[in-house]
Amino acid sequence: MKIDQEKSDFLDEMLNHWQEENLLSEDTVEKLRSSYEAKSFDWRRLAQYSFWVAMACGVISLGALLIDNKILHYLESLFDASDLMISILSAVAAVIVYYLAFKRKKSKSNQVFSNEALVFSGVMLTANAIAYLGKSLDNGSSHFSLLILFSVFVYGILAFVFKSRLIWAFVLISLGAWFGTETGYLSRWNYYFAGMNYPLRFVFFGLIVTAVSFIFKNNKKLVIFYQTNYICGMIYLFVSLWLLSVFGNFGTLEEWYSIKQLSLFYWGILSASACIVSIFAGLKYRDDIAREFGITFLFINLYTRYFEYFWDSWHKALFFSVLAASFWLIGRKAEKIWNLEFLKN
Repeated sequence: MKIDQEKSDFLDEMLNHWQEENLLSEDTVEKLRSSYEAKSFDWRRLAQYSFWVAMACGVISLGALLIDNKILHYLESLFDASDLMISILSAVAAVIVYYLAFKRKKSKSNQVFSNEALVFSGVMLTANAIAYLGKSLDNGSSHFSLLILFSVFVYGILAFVFKSRLIWAFVLISLGAWFGTETGYLSRWNYYFAGMNYPLRFVFFGLIVTAVSFIFKNNKKLVIFYQTNYICGMIYLFVSLWLLSVFGNFGTLEEWYSIKQLSLFYWGILSASACIVSIFAGLKYRDDIAREFGITFLFINLYTRYFEYFWDSWHKALFFSVLAASFWLIGRKAEKIWNLEFLKN
């Protein structure tokens, strides 16, 4: 069996340890060691990263095109089409791409990354079709959140048809965009909705998305989206909690500048408490996602408080010395864990 170099090194360490502990004989260790071989190069990972870079460059290219007025005017002179016509053409192109992607998934199911890249192209064309449809139907009401909600349903249907976690991620991104714009529209674009600024609103939004994930986990048809939904929900929740710990429930930077950062300490306690609860739940129920999010954002919160409270009051030499020492301790602890030194104690 050909495996990654990282996995090969791990297995070598484990076999050596079991041999030293007399759990396996020398002959058995050699037999097991000869059953696998390290790959000379991880082509699968290269393919994955290459397609990610290609898709990112495609998005950047499209964005650069849309903000360049000269190119837009030139294209308009070539294609004297209405917004509705552009929407229809984009939708037709998206249907063709989805059809090709569906056929490739059946005939070339092993080409996972190129299939996902094709699906991603269809998603971008769908977004373009919906955007131009909105421009053609715009009556000046500024209620464009309805268009974003429409895209949520479109992406949701596509995600079910293709069983695509990538498209489901777009469902959740669009749903978050709809929630933000809809609450903004209902509050007449005020800074507060029901007394909450945007970070506080998205704390509740993240909680709901995360809670819905566990419904997915127990549903045979939806379980494929469980992990994607769970991770996205946790991102919404913990990023919002962190922003809340920094800015509090203030709607403008002017309000935030006028108060002392220490007065927001209770928001920091709330954010850190959520991290501790997540770590505890992750350890108790062997939930790696909850544990990792809790640990990561607990460190982010601690270092954010450190910068907030000691940046101005401490001498910079002392500040960075303490910072260096803390990172050294974290690195040393991580080194012990990943080198499996705890097995040798």
